[in-house]
Amino acid sequence: MRPWSSIPIGLLAFLPLVAPAQLPLPLPLTPEAAPTIQSFTLLDALYNDTDYVFLIKLLQRARLIPTFNRLNGSTFFAPTNDAISRYAASNELWQLALRDDTQELHDNIQLQLRQQLFYHLVNYTLPLLPSEQTPQEHDTLLYPRETAGPPSQEPPPSPPWMPIQNGTLGTDPQRLRLSARDAAIWAGVDAFGNSGAKIVKDHVNTTNGLLLGLDAVLEMPPDLATVISRHPRLSYLHKILTPELKTFLNSTPTLSLFVPVDDAWNALPELQRLYLESEFASNDMERILNMHTVVDGSQQVKWSDSFRKPTNLSTIEGPDLKIVPTDSKVKVSHAELVEHDVYASNGVLHTINSLLLPPDALKVTPEKYLLTLNCTQFVSLIHSVHLTHLINDTEAKYTILAPRDDVIKIFGHDGLPHRGSEELKQFLQYHFIPGKWSPEKFENGMLVETVLEEAGLEGGNQVMAVEVDQNKASQAKAIRFAGAGVMDEVKINNTVVYFITHTLTPPVDVLEAALPNLDFSTFLAAVFSTNLAETLKTTPRTTILMAPNGAFTRLGVLVSNHLLSSSGKSDLDRVIRHHALLGVHYSDPLVNGSQRTFKTLEGSDVAVDRIGANRSVIFTSSGGWEDLQSGLQPMNMLTKTGVVHQVSDIMIPRSVHLTVGKLVKAAKGSTMSTMIQKAGFEWVLNGTSPPEGSKWDEMGLGASGWTLLCPHDDAFNNINLTELYSDQTRLEAIVAQHLIPTATAVPVEPHEGLIDTVVNNRPLPLDDSATYSTLQSTASAYGDIIIRVLGSKDGPQGTVIGIKGARGENGEQEWARIVAWGRSTTGSGTGGVVQIDRLLFPYAPSWYVQYGAPVGVGFGGVVLIGLFFWGVRWVWRRDTTEATYEPIGGFGSDD
Repeated sequence: MRPWSSIPIGLLAFLPLVAPAQLPLPLPLTPEAAPTIQSFTLLDALYNDTDYVFLIKLLQRARLIPTFNRLNGSTFFAPTNDAISRYAASNELWQLALRDDTQELHDNIQLQLRQQLFYHLVNYTLPLLPSEQTPQEHDTLLYPRETAGPPSQEPPPSPPWMPIQNGTLGTDPQRLRLSARDAAIWAGVDAFGNSGAKIVKDHVNTTNGLLLGLDAVLEMPPDLATVISRHPRLSYLHKILTPELKTFLNSTPTLSLFVPVDDAWNALPELQRLYLESEFASNDMERILNMHTVVDGSQQVKWSDSFRKPTNLSTIEGPDLKIVPTDSKVKVSHAELVEHDVYASNGVLHTINSLLLPPDALKVTPEKYLLTLNCTQFVSLIHSVHLTHLINDTEAKYTILAPRDDVIKIFGHDGLPHRGSEELKQFLQYHFIPGKWSPEKFENGMLVETVLEEAGLEGGNQVMAVEVDQNKASQAKAIRFAGAGVMDEVKINNTVVYFITHTLTPPVDVLEAALPNLDFSTFLAAVFSTNLAETLKTTPRTTILMAPNGAFTRLGVLVSNHLLSSSGKSDLDRVIRHHALLGVHYSDPLVNGSQRTFKTLEGSDVAVDRIGANRSVIFTSSGGWEDLQSGLQPMNMLTKTGVVHQVSDIMIPRSVHLTVGKLVKAAKGSTMSTMIQKAGFEWVLNGTSPPEGSKWDEMGLGASGWTLLCPHDDAFNNINLTELYSDQTRLEAIVAQHLIPTATAVPVEPHEGLIDTVVNNRPLPLDDSATYSTLQSTASAYGDIIIRVLGSKDGPQGTVIGIKGARGENGEQEWARIVAWGRSTTGSGTGGVVQIDRLLFPYAPSWYVQYGAPVGVGFGGVVLIGLFFWGVRWVWRRDTTEATYEPIGGFGSDD
């Protein structure tokens, strides 16, 4: 008795409830063609062979016994018990199906098990088995269906369980290949006749088909995504498929894919492959896949047997694929077919040797590369301020200075402007340089324009300083952009990307830029004291010449004190404006340009001389005093409104009048100023000529400058000023003793370097033993003054000034120490004020000093003369009184 004949008729009543959507096969599988009881059927052959016990149990579990009874003229590839045991060891569904005590399976209608068994069944008897490795292709009774969802509760139209001739392959059944190799027949092989399950039992002919025993269970072709993941030559495609594309490949029926093999992807540039491997390439990957995917409107899979004549296939996106068969190969547009008909449950896959992309189809923009190369934060900030045109235009040429995500993370977001703000927009524009700048183009100290259009430059492009260190041995260049080093670089079509060590901050206003430099603290303090800060910060296109702290000392303490005092603010305002050149003048044009004069914010000009072999730049101001010079020390400190350079010295414009009176006030010489006015010398303070008709005018002093020796107020503490003011003659003499006529200096031609500013800015040379006549010199032999420089190792140091030839008590009353000095600009442009620590009184020697010496000398001379003549007389008298002798005989006539 056959096992299926013992099934109770009552159970058959439940078949409609557990068989969803099953339709009978067309002819010849009809009741009229069903085998008779006397025939030897496929089921008889299986039941009579002990190698198929497990297979019978599976057919029963899948309720396919009635189906096999209706088969007529089929071929069944039957896995043996050993084959099923090995397969069930790794397949839970088959394990449960083989267990007798299993009450309920996951799939109560066993659709998945049934489909896999149908894949072993061909709906016709094979006329001829293969004799060579070239595969035969046969249609199975498997019409793949989605089995992931829960089974339907709808009853089938009628028993038995027959395959529905419509599924994820459309109306086509799944195919199976057979080939011969190694003296055996193999089923389920690939397009080259490899792999598969070996036929290990002699074929058995039955009245309703052919039975072939296999040593392995035939795996149903999986979905397309799984096929790609298992294919040895599609590893790269599997690597770059996104989850969304895998879902598309798994859930879309009747797909025909023409997939490039790994070598085709390797032909792409490395950066493009890196981009496709990133998480940001999903849209491009979808486009690329769609250009290789054919979905026919008739829902027919495009098997290779449809390539026997030229045809055009429409892809989801992109141009049609032109299929052109030849004797030895099949062309797919410009590619060649490598492997055809790789089976899948929802379509078919063909491999090709090249990507099917039209020109410029894969538009990999700089943005995509930046995302790929770990600059996602940088790109996100760019999107927030709508600057995407800088990274999405494949035609535009830019050099991008990009910080990677780890750089931004290290420095944090706190130092960055707010997202979407105008400040952030300017910040990011400073990271883009127009043009494609390779490392060879950069030179040390050069300035390159950025994309940032600065309002302070009247719409001009802001620049960036570039530093280059050249390694002579390796010829390698170490490049720094605005102080940021370069970690790596890539060239992307029209774009070069330099990955920098920190973000770049655009230049700030002039005061903020100079503030960290402590050497400019005095100049900045002067700017703030004059309320010029806002003017310098906002005046567009200016070049600031900023002097260091030492320049104020070299200017002269009294001049500096005056400019930095409350009374000198108007003069200081003009001085600072004189250091602001109109226009942006970077170091190279200043050093090598042809421009000779530059207009300043103050209104006057400064002149430029370029001297020496090294083209040193010397500025000469419009006023001040003779030979007032300032050397340029180019530094290209960039600002919002231009640039800052350092100069060696302060320049005085012609609009600033440094009078003796202003310098006296700076020297705290108010008492001396009063004395000068009371003595009638107020014109010296004002820097004007003597009043017409005055004795000073008659002396021709109008063309002279004046240097005033000015004691500070503390020097008058022990002096009776009331008594002094009451004696006009003495007052005039004292003032005259402190006034030195200073001749106009001879112009000095430019020479090979900057002149000695410290000496040049003095009202008169203060060299050791230098002697100068004062106004008192015309009335007194003791009117001259003399300079002494004290510099002994153990003694006092400094410079003193005294009345030449004076002999005061202990030699102190006629000497004073020089404390400070300042040069004036009025009058003849020479002179100024020398601050001293005591008042110099005109020297008037005593009667003894004045007359005693001449009388003493005369008396001494008379005494000496008298003694001389007395001595002569004494000698004469001595000669006349001595004894004489006469010769015997007397003197002769000759005697």
